[in-house]
Amino acid sequence: MLIEPRHGDAEDDASSTKTHSLIAIAGSLLGEINLPKLALAWVILALVPGILLGVAPLLVTAWFGNISGRIMALAGIGPLLILVAVGAIGWFGLRPLFRAAERSFWSLNSLAVQPGYVLSREGLRHLAERFLPAGASEDSRARLRALTAFAAGLGAALVAGGIATAVWPATRWSGEVADLAHPLRLAVPALANTVAVMSGFFAVAALAWGIADAIMDQPRDLARFDDAPATGRQWRVAHLSDIHVVGERYGFRIESGRAGPRGNERLGLVLERLAAIHAEAPLDAVLITGDMTDAGRSAEWAEFLDALARHPQLAKRTLILPGNHDVNIVDRANPARLELPTSPGKRLRQMRTLSAMEAVQGARVHVVDKNAGEIGKTLSDRLEPHREAIGAFADAGGLRLSMGLSAIWEEVFPMVLPPAQADGLGVVLLNSNAETHFSFTNALGLVAEEDMRAMLAALAQYPQARWIIALHHHPVEYPQRAKAFSERIGTALINGSRFVRQLKPHGRRLVAMHGHRHVDWIGRCGALRIVSAPSPVMEATNDEPTAFYIHRLAAGADGGLALLAPERVEISPGNPI
Repeated sequence: MLIEPRHGDAEDDASSTKTHSLIAIAGSLLGEINLPKLALAWVILALVPGILLGVAPLLVTAWFGNISGRIMALAGIGPLLILVAVGAIGWFGLRPLFRAAERSFWSLNSLAVQPGYVLSREGLRHLAERFLPAGASEDSRARLRALTAFAAGLGAALVAGGIATAVWPATRWSGEVADLAHPLRLAVPALANTVAVMSGFFAVAALAWGIADAIMDQPRDLARFDDAPATGRQWRVAHLSDIHVVGERYGFRIESGRAGPRGNERLGLVLERLAAIHAEAPLDAVLITGDMTDAGRSAEWAEFLDALARHPQLAKRTLILPGNHDVNIVDRANPARLELPTSPGKRLRQMRTLSAMEAVQGARVHVVDKNAGEIGKTLSDRLEPHREAIGAFADAGGLRLSMGLSAIWEEVFPMVLPPAQADGLGVVLLNSNAETHFSFTNALGLVAEEDMRAMLAALAQYPQARWIIALHHHPVEYPQRAKAFSERIGTALINGSRFVRQLKPHGRRLVAMHGHRHVDWIGRCGALRIVSAPSPVMEATNDEPTAFYIHRLAAGADGGLALLAPERVEISPGNPI
């Protein structure tokens, strides 16, 4: 044949970061982006909120000046009515309002503050590490990371503060009723207010981010594993991540293209090897920390579930959680594809993922009741009242049927596999995916504040238990020297430093396990151990081996969780398909 279709071609490498640089891919996207849709998304996500933010103080002051006299005229009844109204708003709408405000807050961070701050921080680190001796101690590297974090935050804050100072003379913070008759008068001050508020927020947030990153326990390589206790329970957990199942027999993955294995044969080898290991020495759990699929498509989920069904003993021990490729890839074939915030496409990917999780672990994991602050129903029981609505939406799609399903997605996380005994081992499964609407910017992570509180409530409910905290995104950037600057712009949790701080008091009795970066790393932030899973199907061509780990955990004599030396399992490729 002139072209061997089983080996793929250049089209399979179109979106691959392993064969093209990020700059090259970004450049090719410019000619493919739907400009009208981009403009509409910009209006919905940025322009309208910005104008509302700028004009809000003008309208509020005008309204208050006009209505305050009337309210005061009600004498004693007025304050009582206001109190009742505020109480009603708090009772019926506080949680949805808080969730919306939090989502908007972190969306602003992910769009503006985090990229600018991280770019500055990693640029400084890249330059500074060139002058750091190769044999520098880990303490020296930790101090360098802290210093560059603070310097980046301070530098970004100064730039943003300068912008706010420059536009301040054009701002106006009080309005009159007469302004409403001539709304164009408010255009310039409203825009100036928006720029001033956004820049001021950027300055404060960047500085706070830099200080938070500087004073936290810096990530370090794990110096040594714990010794196995003489007595006590041990657990064996196979940790997989980023298996990126494709829906075609000869399909290649988005990121790796022809630089990675084709099809799903490698996954079959991994599961066969795991089944043999389990038959010889039983596993307690098989944990897959996200990116089960390459783009969250139905065919990919079908392939994943079929592969797992061929190994029922593994299936009944498997736990999965969503990765960015499962829910945030808008279009596998076109990374320039933009999804409007009102599109039901993202909701459909979420419901596919939720359906797969229910099928794999629905009867074993429980959902935290966030109102009661305790572990509640199983996932299957929690979803039962919504089964018909989810099925109807999956069958017909559409905006109307998708409305209301977002609350279901948000409420089922975190999922908890409770410990079998009060001092046993439990697993918390988090959703760490930020809201995105663009395939090329799909990878940012965020653990919602409400989910973190629910996670801590689960830990408090079993104060003697040991825990695995499982999520997709890495909480911190790894302390590894990078060859190229492009390697340093990571996609860690937007609120990673806060996440690490929340877990710090419980560090001795838990370990955090994640995927996302396909990097083989085990380290710590203070007492918190962090385990990154390599991908057993990525970063290697068909003829190269890949690997995964079976981690050994043990009940420590002090009530903590001991992390023993893991078993590395290498997967050598079989005969080419």
